[in-house]
Amino acid sequence: MPSDAAEDGPSAEEAIRPFGSSPFAKLRAETNQSPEVRQSIIASLEKRLGKAVFTFFKSFQNQESQIDDNDAEMLESMLATEHDGSGIVLVINSPGGQALAAERIANVCRNYSGGDFEVIVPHMAKSAATMICFAASKIYMSRTGELGPVDPQVVYKRGGDFPMYISADEYVRSYDDLMKKATSAETGRLEALLQQLARYDARYVEQLRSAQSLAADISIRLLKSGMHRDENEKSIKEKIKIFLAQSQKRSHGRMINFDEAVDCGLNLEEIHLRSALWNDVWDLFVRSDWIVNARCEGIIESKGVSLFR
Repeated sequence: MPSDAAEDGPSAEEAIRPFGSSPFAKLRAETNQSPEVRQSIIASLEKRLGKAVFTFFKSFQNQESQIDDNDAEMLESMLATEHDGSGIVLVINSPGGQALAAERIANVCRNYSGGDFEVIVPHMAKSAATMICFAASKIYMSRTGELGPVDPQVVYKRGGDFPMYISADEYVRSYDDLMKKATSAETGRLEALLQQLARYDARYVEQLRSAQSLAADISIRLLKSGMHRDENEKSIKEKIKIFLAQSQKRSHGRMINFDEAVDCGLNLEEIHLRSALWNDVWDLFVRSDWIVNARCEGIIESKGVSLFR
């Protein structure tokens, strides 16, 4: 795992001072988006929040940039060497990825923080990234921030067309709807329905049902052991149904905003858009998002170390 900063990084006091001894040195660091630029903001956030801050950014422009087990291993490697076991705030911005990897990252963050784990969503934490947020005891988010549905998305190939991502929920519902019509249809309509059903693989449909159940189970278990610890699983499932099925929001990419998340019983703390905290959070977002879109697919950082993918 490459690192572009020494493991013995600057102290918080050193990090918040301007870089270098001249305007040229500072300009060069800004132009190249050197790690020290972002790390100084991370150090500032630590002073504001009173906890260790780590960042986890993935590209929204690169379709291959998805949360996976490598991210969990990178994050644990950093926490094992850079963290003292106290509280952790994870700044997360990602389009999502693998549900099992999200569960592993949640487990890593909880255990290395002694259960004192919080997240900041500077812009968008979608799909599997939302699952990671479910593991936190608190979610810091502005009124412009977004969480998203956690229903699985799968690659769908249609003839010679380019592969596209579709909702597993939507695919399964369309299959179930055709099956219902076929079993209740009059003889004259049956042939057309059977022709449509022939395009489906029943085994694949069952795989998608399993993926749906897995996403829901991970989400409910994370909440049950954290923010919703005093509720039963049935109650939690009902509260977060807007997150679990594509039919609720009509699109996997559609936002679940601050108020909707609060209505689901999530513990959110608003970051006001004119606050000093938001200035730091947005500054860090802009710089980190530029890096993962221009130079790599993902980055995990502390105030002293940067790990790229």
